[in-house]
Amino acid sequence: MKKVITLKHIARELEVSISTVSKALKNSEEISRETKERIQAYAKLYNYRPNNIAVSLKNKRTKNIGVIVPDIVHHFFTTVVRGIETYANSKGYNVIVCLSDESFDKEVINMEMLANGSIDGFIMSLAMETQLKNDYNHLKEITEQGIPLVLFDRVTDQIECDKVVINDREGAYMAVKKLVENGRKKIALITTDNYLSIGKERTDGYRNALRDCGITVNENLILSLPQMRMDEGAISDFYDREEVDAVLCVHEIFAMYSMRVALKKGLKVPEDVEFIGFTDGILSKYAYPSLTAIAQHGEKMGEIASEMLIEKIESEKEEETYRTEVIQSTLVERESTLN
Repeated sequence: MKKVITLKHIARELEVSISTVSKALKNSEEISRETKERIQAYAKLYNYRPNNIAVSLKNKRTKNIGVIVPDIVHHFFTTVVRGIETYANSKGYNVIVCLSDESFDKEVINMEMLANGSIDGFIMSLAMETQLKNDYNHLKEITEQGIPLVLFDRVTDQIECDKVVINDREGAYMAVKKLVENGRKKIALITTDNYLSIGKERTDGYRNALRDCGITVNENLILSLPQMRMDEGAISDFYDREEVDAVLCVHEIFAMYSMRVALKKGLKVPEDVEFIGFTDGILSKYAYPSLTAIAQHGEKMGEIASEMLIEKIESEKEEETYRTEVIQSTLVERESTLN
């Protein structure tokens, strides 16, 4: 059976631009007869059929942007959506937000629902289950249809598109260095499974900082928990089993639970054990004691993602180029660490 072929496939195989392929298939006078015949023959051989979704999007903009996030409760994603909407609205675009709820199936369904001519492009952060499955065919199909896509925070190298991330590795490195400077030697890490890109990057930063500070990485001080599933018993057992004087958590919810368990065990924060968590959301600011955090600058991330997408939607360039914007994280010091 012959493979399904797209404009991008034809352009790649014949070493011409996508615009040239499109014009040749429309029998445009701008394209030489020889080139038209070559492209049309190739398209006929592989039974090329134009994609109606891509055609409708190209010919008529909806001025709508589709945004798919894994979790709307998490303060970080709320701030990203706010940043997306602020910039998009200033450019005359509306924002349609869908929730994948960390589900691969819901992520695919949301994309299929919106990619029917309802939107001009997508901004999204990958669902946990999508990264676990390592299945990105739905994203490849979207980009091959010519629908612009920007990934943020949770991204993959398997998809060619624009991306916006923070320097997760550097953020974790900075946090561990702060703890070491405060005299801490038994620094624990509470993280997620490594199939999540953010968990892996932050774990690598933790390991690198310890090594550079001359501290041997103790694998027993690394506790991996399912994303966003609090297990107070596992954390309590971890404290009973291991002696720690500081804890770095890959997001603030882990940090809040971990700090709560430590306090219930009679430990003093920050005198006995210090805590740092990623995100710097509402929980970090209003907890007691307040949490020292790595700020992810979600609103700025959303604004940049929105700007990148609208730029791609409105671009008349024939050649496709992609870039990754890296936002520098910052350490916000509060009561859970010694100043």
